[in-house]
Amino acid sequence: MTEFISKRAANAKDDILSGLTVALALVPEAVAFAFVAGVDPLVGLYAAFMIGIITSIFGGRPGMISGATGALAVVMVSLVAEGNAMGEVGENLGLYYLFATVILMGIIQFLAGVFKLGKFVRLIPHPVMMGFVNGLAIVIFLSQLGMFMKPVGGDMVWMQGTQLWTMIGLVALTMGIMFGLPKLTKKVPEALLAILVVSAIVIFGGLDVATVGSFIREGGGEGLKGGLPQFQADIFSKVPFTWESIKFIGPYALILAAIGLIESLMTLNLIDDLTETRGNTNRECMAQGGANIVTGFFGGMGGCAMIGQSIINIKGGGRGRLSGIVAALALLAFILFASGLIEQVPIAALVGVMFMVVVGTFAWSSFRIMNKIPKTDLFVLILVSALTVFFDLAIAVIAGVIVSALVFSWENAKRIRARKRMREDGTKVYEIWGPLFFGSISAFNDKFDVKNDPDHVEIDFVESRISDHSAMEAIFNLVNKYEDEGKSVKLKHLSEDCKILLYKSSPKFHQVIVEDIDDPRYHLAENPEAFTKGLSEYNL
Repeated sequence: MTEFISKRAANAKDDILSGLTVALALVPEAVAFAFVAGVDPLVGLYAAFMIGIITSIFGGRPGMISGATGALAVVMVSLVAEGNAMGEVGENLGLYYLFATVILMGIIQFLAGVFKLGKFVRLIPHPVMMGFVNGLAIVIFLSQLGMFMKPVGGDMVWMQGTQLWTMIGLVALTMGIMFGLPKLTKKVPEALLAILVVSAIVIFGGLDVATVGSFIREGGGEGLKGGLPQFQADIFSKVPFTWESIKFIGPYALILAAIGLIESLMTLNLIDDLTETRGNTNRECMAQGGANIVTGFFGGMGGCAMIGQSIINIKGGGRGRLSGIVAALALLAFILFASGLIEQVPIAALVGVMFMVVVGTFAWSSFRIMNKIPKTDLFVLILVSALTVFFDLAIAVIAGVIVSALVFSWENAKRIRARKRMREDGTKVYEIWGPLFFGSISAFNDKFDVKNDPDHVEIDFVESRISDHSAMEAIFNLVNKYEDEGKSVKLKHLSEDCKILLYKSSPKFHQVIVEDIDDPRYHLAENPEAFTKGLSEYNL
């Protein structure tokens, strides 16, 4: 998955050139996502600028690019439509509800960073990560196929004839330059040079092809030209601060925050692997949240990390914060001063760049390891890929993590064992082997024959690990069963946490538990000191 990334040290030249490349690729994507959400293209472009520059300066992953994304845009469609329906015709109330939702989304994300929830991304299994990467690569590829269509009578139809072949030829040329240039020199970002060469051919050759300008106008926009983002004071008058408003925007904000954080942190994880460095997940959560708060107040549609642009940046040599800052400032410069030039850039060149991103992003090793990894891991990989394509990233990742966790629990639940032997004095010894947790309790209980066991029983946990309080409850109940039968039971090699809780549950455990210098030292999933009452009084 990472072979196409050349290992470069951070330097200002590479950061600047790579940032310029990213800025060019950002324009049509930001515009397209704005159209998807049903808002003006400048709303998407402003979001790309503001989120891009704030996360580049304050984020936890240098080199990662953030902006308006399709995963968020598809959720915003119904939000904008429902918001517009609440107001008068032409009032555009949906746009202001969108801004308010983005602000609330940012607050949620910022709090996630404050409470250090970003670290949980490290728990995402590798098959889920590979599925995420493959799914997004497919999504990026499918999104670019729409660029091979043109509007005819209000409908989008596939290009044909010369127009189609010209588009294919320019895309192929772009990809060819990006593939061949690194073999000659690595001093210039291949994506930037490919865009410049193909643009020059189109402009000076007078070729009739789709450009950034025609793309914006066909989508209903007026052009790329705009001013600086303005503070949206109308939010406070258009969106009333009432419980009804919170009920309306709250669910949308929560969904957008979850999708944004998952996509951002998964992209951060991927960039970590590609650059062999480590980002700060909690800092990234706070930066994403702060960026969305600012964006909402200044008329942007909100966003998160963009895997496609991040890969373009990393592949172009962008490693430092400067690359993201340059990308954001260049995008603003395009909007303010260079809209006429940027509108002449052919869509084919940008499509070619994104196709190369797809080639580099897709984990081709997935096919090589299909027969070498457990079937459950393969299932998770395919599941996450499919859900990413057909639904969205959040559903895909959550489903993948749940399935992986269930598989892990089931496999570990089957590992509980009990070796049985009799001592000369008639004591039956159970030597427990394997993890004892909520999933293995049933199998653990099946190991014991309480009614037929002798009067003296010893249970040794030296080769087991008591993992949670469900396991503690199982031990507690087992001891009670033996005592109800009038039999003596001893427990050996319990950890300090286990002993503390059992002593608190009943004084009798001072006679049941055998203290030994070889007792293991590990902690349960919870702090035992927080349990001030006896174990039997808790609903574990």
